[in-house]
Amino acid sequence: QRGGKFPETFQKSLEYLVRPNDKDAKMKYQECNKIVKQKAFERAIASDELKRSVVDSLDIENMTIEDDYAGPKLEDGNVTLKFMKDLMAWFKDQNKLHRKCAYQTEEITICGDTHGQYYDLLNIFELNGLPSITNPYLFNGDFVDRGSFSVEVILTLFGFKLLYPEHFHLLRGNHETDNMNQMYGFEGEVKAKYTAQMFQLFSEVFQWLPLTQCINNKVLVMHGGLFSEDGVTLDDIRKIDRNRQPPDSGPMCDLLWSDPQPQDGRSISKRGVSCQFGPDVTERFLEQNKLQYIVRSHEVKAEGYEVTHSGKCITVFSAPNYCDQMGNKGAYIHLRGSDLKPEFHQFTAVPHPDVKPMAYANSLMQMGMM
Repeated sequence: QRGGKFPETFQKSLEYLVRPNDKDAKMKYQECNKIVKQKAFERAIASDELKRSVVDSLDIENMTIEDDYAGPKLEDGNVTLKFMKDLMAWFKDQNKLHRKCAYQTEEITICGDTHGQYYDLLNIFELNGLPSITNPYLFNGDFVDRGSFSVEVILTLFGFKLLYPEHFHLLRGNHETDNMNQMYGFEGEVKAKYTAQMFQLFSEVFQWLPLTQCINNKVLVMHGGLFSEDGVTLDDIRKIDRNRQPPDSGPMCDLLWSDPQPQDGRSISKRGVSCQFGPDVTERFLEQNKLQYIVRSHEVKAEGYEVTHSGKCITVFSAPNYCDQMGNKGAYIHLRGSDLKPEFHQFTAVPHPDVKPMAYANSLMQMGMM
């Protein structure tokens, strides 16, 4: 507390500790002790109140926007470029954004694999709004390979990362690695459109991409999944030396390659690397690390997403009609509010120029593992 009576009282209380027989100092000490207890009580009350987030008390859906409100409005709850332009002009004229729109912007969008499907990436931004400070995104790996517009995808994503470094996040997938890029097209595409030196630069940058992202200490996002052994903590993940090509086993490999399975326990992966992990493995990991659920990608899903392990393991895949063959939907996830309850949004593939998937891939490669 600045100014007022407290500093003088505090000084006198110190004098009492030195001169316990001084009546005036003793009185000031008792007064100081009373103030300290009062402050501690106020902090305790505040702490109890903070345990319940303000977000929990909001009823955004039932907030009405009055007919005479002429300001910017979200389009189906989404921030778009038009909304942002209208918002800046509205603020410039010293107007206030409607409270419903102000509350609605507090969310993050998680996208799964995009795999060089540039025109589907553009469709995501068309549907969900361009990235911005009020419309943050997390792309969960496998930006490149398979699709033949991987250069366009990765340069667009890197551009937004540079534009909004704190609100646009990229995690590494198993396809942000040299051996996969050599087989599934990205290396060939970069060399065809640019140079071998350009590919080496991409390779170096990929090695610095984070492996996981923890959201509000509740949700852990990674490309692949959980681990071949129990006991891995968030601190263990932070200590991983990620600036390298991934090894064939161990925590880094698992984060990029593993998959969930419906039965308890672990089994050999159908991919030939890492493992498959059951609901009990997920439960133990979440309990040990005080998390609610995980979000991962790495697998095509017919509906674009899948919820397994009693809601504690979510898969999201954002490349619809994967490789122009699978007929699957794409999806992205909104996480909103203090509980980060996921909201799933599906979309279908859009047309693209007549360049086939795998056009730049090693000629020996066919539709194998992702």
